[in-house]
Amino acid sequence: MIGMNLLAFLTLLVIAVVVAVVFHFVLRYRFLEGFDAFLGMVAVGWLGAWLGSPVLGHWLLSFQEVYVVPAILGAVTAVFLNVLYWKARAKASRGPLEA
Repeated sequence: MIGMNLLAFLTLLVIAVVVAVVFHFVLRYRFLEGFDAFLGMVAVGWLGAWLGSPVLGHWLLSFQEVYVVPAILGAVTAVFLNVLYWKARAKASRGPLEA
């Protein structure tokens, strides 16, 4: 997937946008507010979707050499772990008296 074509890139981008919309606007699971935080979530989701097939395998539905189910799972995992990391880091930096 290093030398991907435009349609593969756009497929990963659509997956990342859908996952980011669900996490940011529907579930409201986010660390920061605003549109820039949403765009950051899209970027992290795209990276997760891109790594989904190499890490989770090549199975089920394939479109433009993108395996959709592993890409969705990769995007969800990347977005969730990113928000979880920053929430945990913020909580840890507050110290024991403010938690």
